[in-house]
Amino acid sequence: MTRTARVFAFLFSLGLLIGAASPRGFAQNPHCKTVGGAILTNLGGFGVIDGTPTTLGVATGDLKGAIGVQIVSASPDFTSITVQHHWVTDDGETLNFDQATLHGAYVSQTLLAVTEYKVHLSGGTGRFANATGNLSSIGEVDFATGHTVLRYSGTVCYGGSN
Repeated sequence: MTRTARVFAFLFSLGLLIGAASPRGFAQNPHCKTVGGAILTNLGGFGVIDGTPTTLGVATGDLKGAIGVQIVSASPDFTSITVQHHWVTDDGETLNFDQATLHGAYVSQTLLAVTEYKVHLSGGTGRFANATGNLSSIGEVDFATGHTVLRYSGTVCYGGSN
């Protein structure tokens, strides 16, 4: 075995040992899973729920389904937007999220780069009935076209043996 092969084998075996404590490796809690995907909503097609604007769109990836985002409040320049999510998976399960605040910075007059967007999962229905978790997103909001694209990632911990 060459020196390179021995180093690789050592690093690989070390990675398996360290992976037991790593969120990308074997989860410390067997009921927790790393999730990720994208969210695409359309600001131009938003409706109204309880008198406040709501966007509608889709989520892809591990939590794929339909999503509505109700705008609760915003700073005058829209660099800080507080929202409430309404999320239903393709399997018909709902995800309950606490209110969240999106923070961003303009990269042009109408294009907002989403620099921080953290959301907390606090239950739902089906396999998410006792689930908790935290997701973080980055992306863009284009106020000229109404397009919003976000990339989410995080961890979901289920109450049962999922």
